[in-house]
Amino acid sequence: MRVWKQWTDECRTTRKSGSGPRNVTSARDDRHLVRMARTDRTASSRQLAALWSIATGVSLCASSIRRRLLQCGLRARTPLYRIPLTHDHRRLRLQWANQHRDWRADWQHVVFSDESRFNLWYHDGRIRVRRYAGERHLPECIIERHSGRTPGVMVWGAIAYHRRSQLLRIVGNLNSNRYIREVLQPEAVPFLQSLPGAVFQQDNARPHTARIVKSFFAAQQVQLLPWPACSPDMSPIEHVWDVIGRRLARDPRPVASADELWLKNEGAIGIQVYQRTESPFPG
Repeated sequence: MRVWKQWTDECRTTRKSGSGPRNVTSARDDRHLVRMARTDRTASSRQLAALWSIATGVSLCASSIRRRLLQCGLRARTPLYRIPLTHDHRRLRLQWANQHRDWRADWQHVVFSDESRFNLWYHDGRIRVRRYAGERHLPECIIERHSGRTPGVMVWGAIAYHRRSQLLRIVGNLNSNRYIREVLQPEAVPFLQSLPGAVFQQDNARPHTARIVKSFFAAQQVQLLPWPACSPDMSPIEHVWDVIGRRLARDPRPVASADELWLKNEGAIGIQVYQRTESPFPG
């Protein structure tokens, strides 16, 4: 009835500007709160409330902190995790990017490959960072972590501009001999040979750069794309792994074994997953 009366009397259904409960903080307070949140991106609402009380002498509950930060565009999100990068790593990555920034159609000939590990259990973690939209890759919004072994399934795959390889399961530790015998010979090389002018991309993991592997590539006349160290995140295939991981994490059915996880991995692969990776290719 209130909405109808408002419409008949004032020809509107929205609340008047400035009506409703007043904010507990002023615009100046909000700016100070945003500075605090951006100074320590991982601080929780409770921690910010405690810091606010110390700095201003005024108590502010955690829910009010969250509302004011949301109103200012700062939302608590899951941080981006990556391995630590040294100054030389960053320099070489930038050098590689500058060398290839003028590529256009060349990217259509590149076959990006990688291994990825999918764990039996997915841990979302409790750490959040407060950031604006588009700030995911800011250094202060990233948490560095070293890779570790947990129960799961390792897979290998490759993608080209409009095609993909088969998804291979890697059981146990992958060394250079197994890389040749189980990945390159049966799948990678035939896939490359089916694409005229193909250029093969792989990271600098030890099984990929061993002398025996380099000799194999030379014998098979495989053209390689130079790749900077510690840069798996620069490959479009990481988007594939991300999509698969998200689908597996959303599946409510528990996974009891690595074999069951492998079956789910295969079920999560559809051509639409690979088509989503086309956008990173220029040209």
